Amino acid sequence: MSSPERRIARLRALAALLASTGALLACAVGTPSPSRPDPAAVGRHALGRAPTEAELRAWDIDIGPDGRNLPAGSGTVAQGRVLFAQQCAACHGDKGQGALMPAPLAGGAGSLTGGTPRLTVGSFWPHATTLYDYINRAMPWDRPQSLKPDEVYALTAFLLNLNGIVAADASLDARALMQVRMPNRGGFVAWDNEPDLRVPRCMTDCRK
Repeated sequence: MSSPERRIARLRALAALLASTGALLACAVGTPSPSRPDPAAVGRHALGRAPTEAELRAWDIDIGPDGRNLPAGSGTVAQGRVLFAQQCAACHGDKGQGALMPAPLAGGAGSLTGGTPRLTVGSFWPHATTLYDYINRAMPWDRPQSLKPDEVYALTAFLLNLNGIVAADASLDARALMQVRMPNRGGFVAWDNEPDLRVPRCMTDCRK
């Protein structure tokens, strides 16, 4: 093959390479096509689809301090003790003292003002509804959201009893849970949506 022919062959090969590369790049950046979603419907990147109302409801399971999303159901301390032994004690210890998960769930009453505060459900958490919410969303760690409302109420009752907050014969439902007042309910300050907490720092003659 002569030198001009070789140059022409190389140029053709280069053109073919550039064409294939351009096609790959077009796929990577998402070149619009009639089969793609309408960008106006799903955002400027034209990816995915808008979730359905049913899909949104499936994710909307959080329980706030006001407890308005608490489900129907109930559970007792005794029922929670059995469930805890079956599904929770391996990680948290039989009395919430910590095992595979070293942080204890119970104890620490009155320790927050000392030199070695113990941050547990009973000593630190401000709302009992947060306990229900966390168990419901995240526990057991290997099967989250597998517990039924009655089971979550029972486990919540058992842990509150471990912390001396409800009696051993207590039964919790949505109404009873909202009436539980946690020991550290008043120990938090409000976040004011600013980059930092705009709370004056006391340097002298501070209130305990």
